[in-house]
Amino acid sequence: MNKFLEHFKTVTRHRNAVIKNCFKAGIPLQGLKHDLSKYSPEEFLNGVKFFQGTRSPHEAEREKYGFSYAWMHHKGRNKHHFEYWCDYDPETRKMSPVKMPVKYVKEMFCDRVAASKIYMKEKYNDASPLEYFMRAKKTRTIHSETSAILEYLLKMLRDRGEEYTFAYIRRLKKY
Repeated sequence: MNKFLEHFKTVTRHRNAVIKNCFKAGIPLQGLKHDLSKYSPEEFLNGVKFFQGTRSPHEAEREKYGFSYAWMHHKGRNKHHFEYWCDYDPETRKMSPVKMPVKYVKEMFCDRVAASKIYMKEKYNDASPLEYFMRAKKTRTIHSETSAILEYLLKMLRDRGEEYTFAYIRRLKKY
């Protein structure tokens, strides 16, 4: 029961932090709809089973099975994840990243900042989301323009802070 409550609290704290960020970013409706699938049985029950409190339960589930059932469910339903935006390229006949609409890039930024704060707690600073993003940059399958705009926003957060960056994001209409 303790893992159930702790996972519920973590998911809800994270979701509330994203909602707050989305309001600051000028996308309140996206914030209110953010990550509702995390409360579905497919995601929530595996989250409880693999909950540790210091990292995403998806990582522990991957260690056991080689992939995460919950993540597969989650990324297929939430357009703010770049992994959602992959499709078969008719020319190469291979899976390729697709450029994300800017409204989902905004939500992805809000999500990454909130996740860094939730998992890092007092160790968080405005450079933390960028550092996390850069660690896997070379192995990430993301459209180059989507990656560039997210990295630009994360660098802006690091260098100019939240207030400036969210004001910029509110004015951001397209690439």
